[in-house]
Amino acid sequence: MHIEAIDATPASAIPRSVTRPCATESPPLVSIVMPVYNESALLPAILDRVRALSFAHELIIVDDGSADDGVAFLDRLSEDHIAVNRHAANRGKGAALRTGFSKATGEIIVVQDADLEYDPADFCHIIEPIRRGIADVVYGSRFLPESETQISFLTFWANRLITWCNNRFALHSLSDVETCYKAIRREVLLQVVGQLREERFGIEIELAARLDKVPGIRIAEVPIRYTGRKWQDGKKIRFRDGLRALWCILKYHRSSNVKDRSV
Repeated sequence: MHIEAIDATPASAIPRSVTRPCATESPPLVSIVMPVYNESALLPAILDRVRALSFAHELIIVDDGSADDGVAFLDRLSEDHIAVNRHAANRGKGAALRTGFSKATGEIIVVQDADLEYDPADFCHIIEPIRRGIADVVYGSRFLPESETQISFLTFWANRLITWCNNRFALHSLSDVETCYKAIRREVLLQVVGQLREERFGIEIELAARLDKVPGIRIAEVPIRYTGRKWQDGKKIRFRDGLRALWCILKYHRSSNVKDRSV
């Protein structure tokens, strides 16, 4: 496989002062897709934070084969705007996101992990560039100057390495390609969702790569807050997932897909 590095166009970095903290006018319906796997201890807290959001939204939970008390907790949910989907066995974050994307009905789709590392209050900033018509995809970055990030030394440099490698071949350079937080305009997601194949955490790279190649795509980044947890606290991503991310960069940024770049 021959891959040619290119000069990428930087994604627009939009500061918090521009993305107002929840505009007064209601945005379109936002679909929040939340994969869940054995997060019973954190589910009540993350759901309370999502319920506190002031904009119109639907929450699409995908239980990816959990075997803890979270299964019973999800069974008790009865709100009309919350839908729970289940996988019979654990398949991975990528599979859970594909299921959630297929159920989403909103004009903007965002991704939320169930582990409290990311704060749903930041969604107001993430959806604002799409709502204002100045972006099609917005990434919540942990590594912009205004970001508030608590992260281990190893995780920081692993993410920086993966992002650097991704930017060698992407059409749009990012500061944080592995971020969970992303908002995507529905019409854009529909152009790539049928192509998604990654089952586990490789979905972050695959989705970014496929979005990167959508003709005329407008990509932006906004700073977010992030409090990383440790593996002993339940963090699921492992060293092999980092290696898979590097492989996905090569796999989904083939030279045949970047030669048509027009800027």
